[in-house]
Amino acid sequence: QVQLVESGGGLVQAGGSLRLSCAASESIFRLDAMGWHRQAPGKQRELVAIVTSGGNTNYIDSVKGRFTISRDNAKNTVYLQMDSLKPEDTAVYYCYAKKFGFNHWGQGTQVTVSS
Repeated sequence: QVQLVESGGGLVQAGGSLRLSCAASESIFRLDAMGWHRQAPGKQRELVAIVTSGGNTNYIDSVKGRFTISRDNAKNTVYLQMDSLKPEDTAVYYCYAKKFGFNHWGQGTQVTVSS
């Protein structure tokens, strides 16, 4: 079981920035991928950003150009830098890791963007 600990959520005004962190309990080189999902009230959980073990990244269209996913291999940590935040980005953000085809989840962190 991969343990994931998230931090960095909070309340920010529209146009502001936040950085989320996700620390994994094992080397991220042993993981197929890591990333972030989010779930807004009344909506399905959606993939926001992903970084593979090879370093490739991908983003949902609505955050391209505003969000950046990165990783610190030495700290086994993945970050999500969120800039130019919009009220529609308000959601619980969940870190996830994929290993041997199985998904592992963090506890979630609330991001609220006020207009």
